[in-house]
Amino acid sequence: MMLGHAALLVALFLPQAGSFLSPAEDDGIPEEWVLLHVVQGHIGAGNYSYLRLNHDGRIILHMQSLKGDADLYVSDKTLHPNFDTYKLQSVTCGHDVVVVPGDFKRPVGIGVYGHPSYQESEFEIRVFYDQAVPQDPFEKGSDGQNEKKPPQGADNFQEEESIFWTILIGLLKIILEILF
Repeated sequence: MMLGHAALLVALFLPQAGSFLSPAEDDGIPEEWVLLHVVQGHIGAGNYSYLRLNHDGRIILHMQSLKGDADLYVSDKTLHPNFDTYKLQSVTCGHDVVVVPGDFKRPVGIGVYGHPSYQESEFEIRVFYDQAVPQDPFEKGSDGQNEKKPPQGADNFQEEESIFWTILIGLLKIILEILF
């Protein structure tokens, strides 16, 4: 009889022990997806928190509301998307997912909205790159090969922005010297 109870306990706890010891799939995330970033934050009721996505390619945003209810708004037209100006959204209670296509203009604006039914919302966003999506053979600089390339962040955008400001300030100095 004691052996029967031991066998029953082993049968009950073996699947749980196996999942604890072996690396399990993370919420059904495919192997082709590469985790790029994990962002955690808090947002007050009725407020927005903004993020900027610079990575090229097809990007998947997984947001989990850890406390309260945070909603996700995404746009390639504005860096401050909201419920009036967005291209993609996910406004569920709990787990929100948005797939940002590779042809979206970078940088992509991400707005996290704290739903007013909660005083404060806490969220975690996992940013994945889908390396299984084939590259466009007609894309500039592509050799037509279907290689799995890591995402290239558009950090050049910040350099271009810095160069733009340097040129603009230089022009303003010249104009001020001419006027005064």
